[in-house]
Amino acid sequence: MRIFLTGATGFIGSAIVPELLKAGHHVIGLTRSDAGAQALEATGVEVYRGALEEPESLRLGAANSDAVIHTAFDHDFSRFVENCQKDSRVIQALGEALKGSNRPLVITSGTGLGNAELGMLATEDVCNTGHPNPRVASEIAGNALLEVGVNISVVRLPQVHNAIKQGLISPLIAIAREKGVCAYVGEGRNRFPAGHLRDVALLYRLAVERAKPGARYHAVGEEGIETREIAEALGRGLKLPVKSIAPEEAAEHFGCMARFAGLDFPASSAKTRRALGWNPTGPGLIADLDAMRYDSLAA
Repeated sequence: MRIFLTGATGFIGSAIVPELLKAGHHVIGLTRSDAGAQALEATGVEVYRGALEEPESLRLGAANSDAVIHTAFDHDFSRFVENCQKDSRVIQALGEALKGSNRPLVITSGTGLGNAELGMLATEDVCNTGHPNPRVASEIAGNALLEVGVNISVVRLPQVHNAIKQGLISPLIAIAREKGVCAYVGEGRNRFPAGHLRDVALLYRLAVERAKPGARYHAVGEEGIETREIAEALGRGLKLPVKSIAPEEAAEHFGCMARFAGLDFPASSAKTRRALGWNPTGPGLIADLDAMRYDSLAA
């Protein structure tokens, strides 16, 4: 298939590229920069110029493809609500380009949208459109396209990790360095789900090849790692003390990351594994945190 991939030069997209190429697909990668174009061309990817801020600029890329995988997202968490709304507009534009065909569109959201209630195990058969996570805008946009016949499915992400980067945990590392302490909220029993980057890339390929309208897949290798255990791993790596902070202190300590630091959002991938024969094999989150070269990260 000719697959249009947004976010092709990003953390997750750059891992999806070789997975798709290895399976014999032709990849059309979205980029807005010359450096991105050069990187894509070097890997055998067809370059497509466009930007999330201009959703209409993506229509032709989608229209001239057999399938679309949308992973691009603006990860400026100080503008998280606005960026989720921007993602909704991008999804709408991609879907409009595919309307009237059976060509698949795989979009991205977070596993939290599978929580019927906060703290419950998130599952693939739940789509909580009343969830307080602003990323719900992505799935609402996807649902609207599904209703008008677009072949759309969703990959929901946990903390995607390798020994270089780890989802929401990467900005927590910067905060720990700034504050001089690795903190967790309360008893630190709240849990983050996780999935290794290599396993996540494989899941996107399986999802686009299966092309099942309305399917939701969880890229979860580990259902939930307690934040205290995460903070302790960061403490070992950064050689910083680890401490608990009260919930009312979270906003001051974590800043724009406070909305996530105290959340308990475990997630299951049991149905995903059965549906796609997907069996995660990558290292666990704590293993990757312990293997990370903290001294080589930008301070």
